[in-house]
Amino acid sequence: MDFMTALDIGSSGLKAQRAYLNVISMNMANAKTTRTVEGGPYRRKSVSFESSPVLSPFDAAMQDQKNRDLKGVAVRGVVTDDRPFRMQFEPNHPDANDQGYVAYPDINVVEEMTNMMSTMRSYEANVQSIQAVKRMFTKALTIGAN
Repeated sequence: MDFMTALDIGSSGLKAQRAYLNVISMNMANAKTTRTVEGGPYRRKSVSFESSPVLSPFDAAMQDQKNRDLKGVAVRGVVTDDRPFRMQFEPNHPDANDQGYVAYPDINVVEEMTNMMSTMRSYEANVQSIQAVKRMFTKALTIGAN
């Protein structure tokens, strides 16, 4: 694997984790949203990842045994969660039903914070891998200059 391929793999991880952080923050911001444009309460969202090749079509034709199985990560899409809504008795709320219950999204803030911390750690790991590649590249230039 060369330096550029290592950077491509790390950057694909950064992009994927950034997208997941955006979805997590959207979930937390809408934890109490009872009315959306689509109608009804906000639905929790999650991100679906898939492995993706980091090689260009030309690289794929020229690949060898060493870099044959190199994959990055890509966001397949944002998935809407189908958890049932959390019903809370609030008869004075404008979105209350006939029985006085309001449907809230089933968003657990502790779960979202745990996902956020895990995603941040993954993002930091990708940053560290990119920095390690940059240090190796710089060291190789230094060795080559001597």
